[in-house]
Amino acid sequence: MPTPQLIAFDADDTLWPNQPHFDHVEAEFMRILAPYGAAAAINARLYDVQRQNMQLFGYGAKSFMLSMIETAIQLTDGAVRGHELQQLIELGKRLLDFPIEPLPGVVDILTELRRRGHTLMVLTKGDLFDQESKLARSGLGEFFDHVEIVSEKNETTYRRLLARYALPPEAFVMIGNSLKSDVLPVARLGACAVHIPYHVTWLLEQVAEADLVGVSFHTAPTMDDVLAYLSASHAA
Repeated sequence: MPTPQLIAFDADDTLWPNQPHFDHVEAEFMRILAPYGAAAAINARLYDVQRQNMQLFGYGAKSFMLSMIETAIQLTDGAVRGHELQQLIELGKRLLDFPIEPLPGVVDILTELRRRGHTLMVLTKGDLFDQESKLARSGLGEFFDHVEIVSEKNETTYRRLLARYALPPEAFVMIGNSLKSDVLPVARLGACAVHIPYHVTWLLEQVAEADLVGVSFHTAPTMDDVLAYLSASHAA
C-alpha cells in the first residue's frame, strides 16, 4: 500500500463509545412500555419503525427519539400517556449531551499520525448538529484537517468524496468499526479499509458473512494494531 494522502476515521464506536448509550436508552424504553406488551414484540416493532424512518430522519439521537415515540403510540393504539411520552423525550435528550471520552489508544494514534505529517479526516454519518457536538465534546477536533458528516456511507458517498478531494482510491484509508459503512463500500472501490471491531454493533449495521466473501480489508483489534498495520504497509 502506498503512503496514503488521506486517512479517515469513523467517529461513533471508533473514536468514542456510542452504541452503549443507545442500548441503555433502549432498555429504559422497554421498561417504560413493559405494561403494554411483551418485550420481544416491543423490540421488533421498534426495529421496524427505525428501519422505515431511516429514509426520512436519517441516523442519530433525534431519529431514534422520534422512532421511540412513534413505536409507543403504535403499540398502545394511542393510549400511551403524556408523562410516558415525556420520559421518552428526556431519554432522547440524554443521547444529545452525554460525555464523550475517547476510546483507548485513540489520542495516541492521532498524535502519532499527526507527528508523521498525515492528513486526517473524521468521516461520520448522522445528524449534523449532533455529530459536530460530539466532536467538540471529545476534544479531538484539533487532530483533524477535515470533517465530513454525511447522511449515508455507501459507494456513492465515498466515490463523491474521493472526487472532491481529487484522490485515487489507493491514496485513501478508511478506519472504522462498521463493516457495512466503513469497510465494504471502501474496499469495493479499491481503497484501503481497516476494520477495528467494537464489542457491540447496532442491528441495522450488521452484515451477513456472505457479503464479506471476496472483499479485501484488514482487521485490527486495537488502535495500536491499526498504527502497526499502517506503519508496516507503508514500509513495505
